[in-house]
Amino acid sequence: MRSRPGTDATDSEEVELTLLDEDERSRAALGAGDGYLGSAGEPKTKPMSMRDKRAMALLITLYLIQGVPLGLALGSVPFLLKDHLSYSELGVFSLSNYPYSLKLLWSPIVDSLYFTSIGRRKSWIIPMQLVVGSLMVYISFNVDRLIINPSENLYELTFVFTSLVLLSATQGSTILSGWALTLLSQDNLSYASTCQTIGLTTGYFASFTVFLALNSETFCDKWGIPQLTLSTYLKFCGLLCFAVTFWLIFFQKEGKESLDESEMTVSATYKTIWNICKLPHIRSLIVVHCLGKLAFQANESVTQLKMIEKGLGREDLAITVLIDFPFQIIGGWLAANWSRGDKPLRPWIIAFWPRLALALVSTLIVYYFPSPPISYGFFTFLVIQTVVQSFASNVQFVGISAFHTRISDPLIGGTYMTLLNTFSNFGGTWPKYFILKGVDLMSESVCQVKDADSDLLVKASECVSEHGKSLCADIGGECITEGDGYYWISAICMTFGVIFVVSYIIPTARRLQALPVHRWRISSE
Repeated sequence: MRSRPGTDATDSEEVELTLLDEDERSRAALGAGDGYLGSAGEPKTKPMSMRDKRAMALLITLYLIQGVPLGLALGSVPFLLKDHLSYSELGVFSLSNYPYSLKLLWSPIVDSLYFTSIGRRKSWIIPMQLVVGSLMVYISFNVDRLIINPSENLYELTFVFTSLVLLSATQGSTILSGWALTLLSQDNLSYASTCQTIGLTTGYFASFTVFLALNSETFCDKWGIPQLTLSTYLKFCGLLCFAVTFWLIFFQKEGKESLDESEMTVSATYKTIWNICKLPHIRSLIVVHCLGKLAFQANESVTQLKMIEKGLGREDLAITVLIDFPFQIIGGWLAANWSRGDKPLRPWIIAFWPRLALALVSTLIVYYFPSPPISYGFFTFLVIQTVVQSFASNVQFVGISAFHTRISDPLIGGTYMTLLNTFSNFGGTWPKYFILKGVDLMSESVCQVKDADSDLLVKASECVSEHGKSLCADIGGECITEGDGYYWISAICMTFGVIFVVSYIIPTARRLQALPVHRWRISSE
């Protein structure tokens, strides 16, 4: 993302928040405006103007809208689809996550092309929110066809949610981050990250945790509340998009930005990205980013789906994630303190081992998962395991973010940081399709058809999802899983992780961490 005259380029990246998985959830620090001295010479907090309060309310609302489709595509919808799709088909749907990890490819274009009469940010936000709202309304009227019966419409479903994630990623990374720098006054600029944390997290969890709970018939019957359907929720969110867009068009003016020739053009930005990638140390770091998270991908991509398959209620999963959230905030604060100094990667390296151990624990939990109903003791164990796993993930996220901040060239800080974060995010996104596909490929399923004389075993190409089970039931059979590919995939990932951490990640991280900062500058090459 391009820096603008009069602003620190790294400010733009400080408001970047990624939610592809728990490893990528950031905790933006709550900032306070610069203080000023009162009449007695004592530091005194400068009161926030009404203009800044309105700007914060607008930013929180826009970030909330951005978080809604992310919570659906990356959170709740895969769990809704699990009853109807195989893991291979879920792998196809997981491709909708990719735009959030590849937004650097088009961000320079979005940052440069706009209509002066409308405004640099509104030129993109207005049409994108109209499309997002329209897509949500479209899905709401086609829920039965797309969600209840997705196998026949898988590619349309994937395309629609890929479009939603693409628009949300573009809106957040290249537009809202930059607009926050001009909406807020200089004294309260540090509150931009607070707005993003509140808005994006609220939108994400409303579409994931809260929706899964309110969509559960068991949860609603237990608490005596009406069940929230996906169609109703999408209609509401679509109308919210239209209402906010209407406000932007007629009531929200965008201040003019002072642009001069010192700003990088689109071609110059892409050239800078390429020059950064040519640095030998960056290439080593890219390898670490693209392969370092593979060890945990079976756990993060499949484990929760397997628990649902074993009998864990969606409302129980939602409650687990909700309980975990405040611990994420605490963990992020502690990790930030540990990552200070000249060795920010030390806690990042150490956290690999508990994450690998917890991946093994998660696999064992799936294997020994008790028959429902789940006892309170086992549920408490799941909550503790989730909290500890999230804490280890936060330590790694904050540690690598601190390292990115340390090595980024301040002259091109926004572009540098966005590039590093892109590869970090992509390392947690690209394996998902292959992990889910591998679970089915390595699974052995048969359809057992019983009659009065003998049991006939029919090899089934897909006997895991409810759709596959119903096909087996149509011929009077029952799906029998003789070998679950999840355990093979989990073992492969963890084995690779241990070998890769010992042989490459640890020595490479220590070497990169010891390099002087000037070695990361383009001008030094």
